[in-house]
Amino acid sequence: MAKPDSALSTARRRHVQWETMLVVVLAVSLAAGRVLSPMFLSSANLSNMLADFTEIALIALPMTLVIVAAEIDLSVASVLGASSALMGVLWHMGLPMPLVIALVLAFGTLAGLLNGLVIVRFGLPSLAVTIGTLALFRGLAYVLLGDQAIADFPASYTAFGIETIAGTFLPMPFVLVIAGAIVFTVLLQATPFGRSLYAIGANPTAAQFSGIDVAKTKLRLFMMAGAMAALAGVVYTLRFTSARGDNGEGFELSVIAAVLFGGVSIFGGRGSMIGVLLSLVIIGVLRNALTLADVSSETLTIVTGALLLSSVLIPNLVARWRAAREKRLMAQLP
Repeated sequence: MAKPDSALSTARRRHVQWETMLVVVLAVSLAAGRVLSPMFLSSANLSNMLADFTEIALIALPMTLVIVAAEIDLSVASVLGASSALMGVLWHMGLPMPLVIALVLAFGTLAGLLNGLVIVRFGLPSLAVTIGTLALFRGLAYVLLGDQAIADFPASYTAFGIETIAGTFLPMPFVLVIAGAIVFTVLLQATPFGRSLYAIGANPTAAQFSGIDVAKTKLRLFMMAGAMAALAGVVYTLRFTSARGDNGEGFELSVIAAVLFGGVSIFGGRGSMIGVLLSLVIIGVLRNALTLADVSSETLTIVTGALLLSSVLIPNLVARWRAAREKRLMAQLP
């Protein structure tokens, strides 16, 4: 039987191999984008590209932690939409914008708490629970706003959503992504909390016996996911200067595709934030390049689905190939 240190080094080596592959894919994607459009590497387009996947990145950061712990949250895009609708309603009621944003973030946190409580208290699978709350929160968004939109937000706040940092092509909301990437990378890769997530994802029963409070940890994860989805809703609303009930529809597919394509195992216990960050950039580059090439939104959805499928299929095929090779080697031993 392999020693624990040997198994750990093997896992790290596989992470490095997957991340190296992602770097190659990113380089190819950048080259393809340059071929598809001479405007691809312009400052204006790079700024648009980064802004376009800001909300997806904000949601993918905590989703990485959720999936490492062998859970999933399909309600995040609906929380974004409900947060956007709530933001519009509260602003129309005359509340000051700082209070509106604080209440929206509180709503997202409570939405995540609801998911977590149902999952850990009743022992239900997160897939089933968050499919239900996906519909619940999206329905709430339409109850709040119906088919109307609210667009009279103060210019001082919408400027944050659409302007760039002086002298650069970096959109201002992308600062939140950079800060979030640092925080969640440290949290996952360099803290006892992050190590507990890997333990829970690998074997929740063993993690419980080792002293980890599995239920409380999962509650925190879903609350993080809800809060970040609400933050993404605020950014989305300010960036498009419009609060709508259908904001963010379908984002959950792109978020999960980014996390899984980044090398995080759908079964939990494996993955790194570096791979997810590379994956996010790749998906952003591909979407932008294909949009510049006048590719339809339906085709973009197909590409996202293909990435999602490949991120699950390729590791499975590689694991089977390695198992078959080890079996052959064992059979050759005297």
